[in-house]
Amino acid sequence: MTSPAPTPAPTNPLGGEAYRLTLPNTATAPRIARDFLTSLLGVSRHMGLIDDARLCVTELVTNAHCHTRTPQIRVHVAVNRKRVTVAVTDDGGPLDVDKAFGTLGTALAAGPEQESGRGLALVESLALAWGTGRGGGGQYPDRTVVWFTLGRPEAAA
Repeated sequence: MTSPAPTPAPTNPLGGEAYRLTLPNTATAPRIARDFLTSLLGVSRHMGLIDDARLCVTELVTNAHCHTRTPQIRVHVAVNRKRVTVAVTDDGGPLDVDKAFGTLGTALAAGPEQESGRGLALVESLALAWGTGRGGGGQYPDRTVVWFTLGRPEAAA
């Protein structure tokens, strides 16, 4: 008697569908990520989330482009009936470690006279949840992941 083969873990533990986009770290990356997410949300009947999702993904991809030396920016999107979760990953490490982590650590404390530093506060105000992570199981110590989840109003209850 042989034991059955193990079942692989689903790519999207929340159910639904998972999508990935890998972009070169160029000035056009935020626009391409925004258009990609707009298309996914349009076909998955999440029209009410498109504006917030576009704003949030633009912020995260722009941060990766402007504040890291990553050669590629990865956008992972998980979509189910009620929610969408977007994760933006870079693997290049920050251009300026103190500035990059200072930005993550004090993103919600930008003063009224500062010209930047409000992007993650905006993500926090729009998302059901958001967060950051470092590393890739030890294999990629400079890898940074920033993610957010948006949902329909009934999903937030």
